Amino acid sequence: MELTWVTIAASLCMGLGAAMLFVFAVKKDWFRDIEDAKYHMFWAELQDLVDHPDTKQEKKCP
Repeated sequence: MELTWVTIAASLCMGLGAAMLFVFAVKKDWFRDIEDAKYHMFWAELQDLVDHPDTKQEKKCP
């Protein structure tokens, strides 16, 4: 029975910690523009293709 209370307390602490981290992230505006990250990756990859076209080019089947 003691172990049950320990696991309940641990899970409550982890849940509270996750909720506090979420509130902190919202207050720091970390979720302002979550779609922006994929566009940064896209433009970085496109820039690599422009800079080094021979190394990244795939061969097409005839």
